[in-house]
Order: sequence, then C-alpha cells, then structure tokens
Amino acid sequence: MTVTTTHAPAGKAARAARPARRRRSPSWQRATPYLLVLPAILLELLIHIVPMLVGIWMSFVRLTQFFIANWAEAPYAGFGNYSVALDFSGPIGRGLLHSFTVTCVYTVIVVGFSWLFGMSAALVLQQTFRGRGFLRTLFLVPYSLPIYAGVITWSFLLQRDNGLLNHLLVENLHLLDKPPFWLIGNNAFVSTAVVALWRSWPFAFLMIMAGMQSIPDEVYQAAAVDGAGVWQQARHITLGMLRPVNTVLVLMLFLWTFNDFNTPFVLFGATPPHSADLISIHIFGNSFVNWNFGLGSAMSVLLLLFLLVVTGAYLGLTSWRNRRA
Repeated sequence: MTVTTTHAPAGKAARAARPARRRRSPSWQRATPYLLVLPAILLELLIHIVPMLVGIWMSFVRLTQFFIANWAEAPYAGFGNYSVALDFSGPIGRGLLHSFTVTCVYTVIVVGFSWLFGMSAALVLQQTFRGRGFLRTLFLVPYSLPIYAGVITWSFLLQRDNGLLNHLLVENLHLLDKPPFWLIGNNAFVSTAVVALWRSWPFAFLMIMAGMQSIPDEVYQAAAVDGAGVWQQARHITLGMLRPVNTVLVLMLFLWTFNDFNTPFVLFGATPPHSADLISIHIFGNSFVNWNFGLGSAMSVLLLLFLLVVTGAYLGLTSWRNRRA
C-alpha cells in the first residue's frame, strides 16, 4: 500500500513558525497618557509650585511696603527674616511662638473631637432604623454649606446683644444672668474651635461611614456568634479594619485645621483676639497688615517645614506600626 504525504511549501511553513511581530502603536497613542496629565501638571505648577518658589525667594529679601512697586530693588536679607521670626526673646518671635502654641492646642481639640463625633455618628447610623437617611443628610449639611456662609452665620449667632445663642441662654433658658462676649477675650478661642469643629466633623463622619461600607456583615455576625459584644466588635473589628481610612483622615484633618484661615478671618477679621491668634491669621497680619512680606514669607516657610516634618514622621510611624501588625 502506498502512503501519499503532502508537504507544505517550505516558505509558507517558515512564515507560519515565525512569531508574529507586535504592531507598534502610533506615536500619538503612546503620548496620550502624558497629554492627559499635562493640564494637571501645568495647573499644579502655576497654582502651587511657582507661588511656593516665589514665597521662598521673598523670605530672603527685605520686601516691605517701600519695595512693592519694584520687587527687584528689595535688599537681600539672607537669613535675617528667619532669625527675627525665631528670636523668641523679641516681640515678633514671642508673638509667633504664642500663635504656634494656640494653633497646636486648637488643632488637637478640633481634630480629636471631629474624629470622635464622626466615629460615633457613623457607628450609630450604621444600624438600620427609620429616619437613618434623613439623619445622614442632616449631618452632612455643615460640610455642604459654603465656608463663608456657615462662618458668617455663626458670627451672627455669637453676637453679644442680638445673637441667638445669648438670647437662648439668657432669656429663654435663664442659664446666665447677663449675655457674655463670645468673640473677645478667652471666649474667642472656644468660639473658633466650636465653629471649626462644626465644619470639620461631618467630613470625618462621611469618610468613616464610607469605610464602614467595605466591612462585610459576616464578620460582625461571626463575632456575635463567638460572644463578642457591641463594644468588642467596634474595638477589634471596626477600628481594626478602618485603620487605613483613619490614617488618611487624621492626616487630612490635621493639615486642614492647622492651616485654617477662613474661620478666624471671617469671625475676627485681620486682627483676632490674643486667645484666637492662629498661625495662619498671624502670618497674614505680618504680611498684609504690617506690610512686611519678607518676614511673613519666612514664617510661611517655617510653617511649611514644620508640616512636612510632622507629616513625614506621622506616615513613617503609621507605616512602621502596620508592618509590625
């Protein structure tokens, strides 16, 4: 019996065995990712990087009201502005140190209570009950309001003679004999912290509530079967699984609160009371009230360095704790 074998042509077989070449995409497709991020890079340069570099340059010159028309004629100061700002034996250095201390206390209070209120509200509203959607919406109203509108409303509420708060405490509830001054003296610090807390805690509530949505219900059910109570579940499950969210949340609240300018400026203007002299409004006063832009820029650079150091230390500490866990 004869077997007939058909052989394919050698050239066609060689082409079939040869791996297919990957077509090179056009140059415009390779450049597409860079073109998409280009507007963001340009805006970042124009809005943040360039002004920051100009501010750093201004901190090394004696830029006062006499050189506003021509910055190039401002004399070089070296580290003179920094030495004046850090001379705590002088009036300028003492004022900056006092403002820094007030801001630190203010930040700890606002960030701590914002996280506490946000966590408490998120835990309560995680349960299903009638009216939960309404409460969620109501709690987010301070965060959705424009900043200036909310703070201006608080400034009317805190007025001594015609303010709603004194009307409630003195005339309706009779808790006080005479209406106190809420926007001067030591009460100014309390008023500023309350207004900032009212604005900040809904954001903490929103972030924590969103983080809780990713925790499976089966985890809580298994913990309940094992005999874990509500507080044990909140401590070991909720807080444990919300650690990445809380890490970012606390850092954002810290940076926003420490740099808070709108709240004291709307409440008190450019010259706040001594007890509410936050560092942002203090730098603004040295720059635009005293017309010493070089000194104000030096204070701004010092504030930037402080925030960078604290942020780096915080991220390093949290990363180290996560690796140990």
